[in-house]
This record gives sequence, C-alpha cells and structure tokens, in this order.
Amino acid sequence: MKRSGAVIGLIVALAASTSQAKDTQHMTIWKTPWCGCCHEWAAIMEDAGFEVTVNDVEDMSPIKRQAGIPDGMESCHTAAVAGYFVEGHVPSRAIERLLSERPDIAGIAVPGMPQGSPGMGDDPQARYDVLAISRAAGVPPTLFYRAGIE
Repeated sequence: MKRSGAVIGLIVALAASTSQAKDTQHMTIWKTPWCGCCHEWAAIMEDAGFEVTVNDVEDMSPIKRQAGIPDGMESCHTAAVAGYFVEGHVPSRAIERLLSERPDIAGIAVPGMPQGSPGMGDDPQARYDVLAISRAAGVPPTLFYRAGIE
C-alpha cells in the first residue's frame, strides 16, 4: 500500500462507525512487512473474535502521526477499531474494555514491545500497563488497564 493510501485508510478506519455486528468488531492493522511479532498480534486479535484487515507499509511514521500517537508511546504496529487507535501489543481484554466503556480518548497504547505481551512470547507472569491517550494535545497518558493483574 502506498503511503498516501495508508494514511487515507487510517483516516477512514478511525472515523468508521461502530455499526458492525455486536459479536464481530472490525480492526484495521498497519505494520511493516518484516515484523513477526505484529503478525502474531494480528492472529491473536483474530482468535479473540475481531475481524482483522492487515496493511503492510514500509514507513509507519505517517500512520502514527495521523493517528495522533504521542512521542514515547510508539510501538511496532498501529491498529484502528471503532474510532480509536490501538498502539502496540495491547491485550484483547483491554480492547474489549475500550469498546465496552467507550471513553472520550483517542486510543490506548502499550509503548515499546514488552516481553510476554500478546505477540511477544507467552509469559503468564508478564506485567505491563496499557495507557489511555487523550484527544487533547499535551495531556499526559493515564493508566487504562494493567495487564497480567486480573
């Protein structure tokens, strides 16, 4: 997919309505073609019941910029679901909570690539935070979900 097409696709995906069937939610994922952990995360999202479309792009920078992902919150892949961005190795439970509660935020993120997070190995002892990102510029991220503490 060309860069301009990828950015236009992100705009459309983030603006998409939530009129999908209640049991199936569509998720669009952007990743680089050579990232294996991103492929694994997409498969985990499909197993969790999401209808997934994957777009391989060479340069993720325009995608992350267009989604409004702040510096320091980036990871290897970006997804859009129901008007929110999902950045990085976010567990499906956190996404389900996002879709259930529908908070007034831009999206959620797991910065970096924490070991044991979905797609980064199977470690039931893994503990990491999922952060909520405000729509307002300059508002610091807040804790949305603590993975591994269920």
